[in-house]
Amino acid sequence: MAELDLPTRPVPRPLPALLTGENADVYFLRTERVLAGEGRNPVVTMEVFCRRAGATLCGIDEAKGLLSLALEADAAAGNAAVWALKDGDQIEAKEVVLRIRAPYQSIARFETAYLGMMAHGTGWATAARAIVDAAAPTPVIAFGARHVHPNIADRLDYAAIIGGATSSSTTAGSSRAGRLPVGTMPHALVLIYGDTVEAALAFDRQIESEVPRIVLVDTFRDESEESARVAAALGSKLSGVRLDRASELGGVTPALVAEVRAALDAAGATAAQIVISGGLSLERIAEFKAAGSRVDTYAVGSAISGIRPIDFTADIHEIDGQPIGKRGRPSGATASPRLREVDLAAWRAALTPATR
Repeated sequence: MAELDLPTRPVPRPLPALLTGENADVYFLRTERVLAGEGRNPVVTMEVFCRRAGATLCGIDEAKGLLSLALEADAAAGNAAVWALKDGDQIEAKEVVLRIRAPYQSIARFETAYLGMMAHGTGWATAARAIVDAAAPTPVIAFGARHVHPNIADRLDYAAIIGGATSSSTTAGSSRAGRLPVGTMPHALVLIYGDTVEAALAFDRQIESEVPRIVLVDTFRDESEESARVAAALGSKLSGVRLDRASELGGVTPALVAEVRAALDAAGATAAQIVISGGLSLERIAEFKAAGSRVDTYAVGSAISGIRPIDFTADIHEIDGQPIGKRGRPSGATASPRLREVDLAAWRAALTPATR
């Protein structure tokens, strides 16, 4: 027997509106009504692909969780099966990433959902992979949650981690990938205390010791001066500083990184790292790399979160075992050697409560 596809991490349980079809394209619901009224429910073979070569697949594991619920009864009766790739796979143009064989009325309403899961997830993961490759060997963390609706922030951050980010700013996205969230203080904390050092000391008093003491140093004074001040105040506790200079002041530059590095070293904080954020892109990261900037971590937001989804397409290739296809597309099951049969019961057991 071939090796089964099994979950390696928890999967978000679909929300009720997804299962009822409220979030589906309405023509699928109307197709269900037509077929039910006509007494037709053939077993179809559906295949899903995208046209983007080299994309980093993501969202398909969530799709497996959805299908594990949708096909529970059919699979138990031996009338349904699913084959798939997995999150993180690099895919080729038109490679089949998902094959579903099931009665059509059992899967019709879910096509919108599983295509959307993969379109957004793969877009984010592919963008993250490009950023991570450009920044290598310097790590990247995902800071894009504020750019998307909160109901999908965990999906964004999870996809970024699938794409190679070391972690993310949200607890939900990081924990799903088995990571701890990253982030210490916003400008708000520093503004409320009225002084960078006072904010850093308060953070040190109140936050558990395993959280790195990375201090935001661009709120009130010159970043080099503030870096020296926090180094003196925190001593060996200082893990690093974050630079997020306002765009109105020119943003973070290689020259600024060099100045802050020199200030930290002069203050004896040679082990303190430099994290930079604020509108980072592939082009800006290339500038820091070309300058040999001693950046220890890039915190990237909109260059990942703002990427457009990567379209996926679902086609019927067989009906009741007979090859068929729309004009311009092949009929019959496509040779797809990387697909593995999905253990639907195991994926169903991996579902987490639908809390959002």
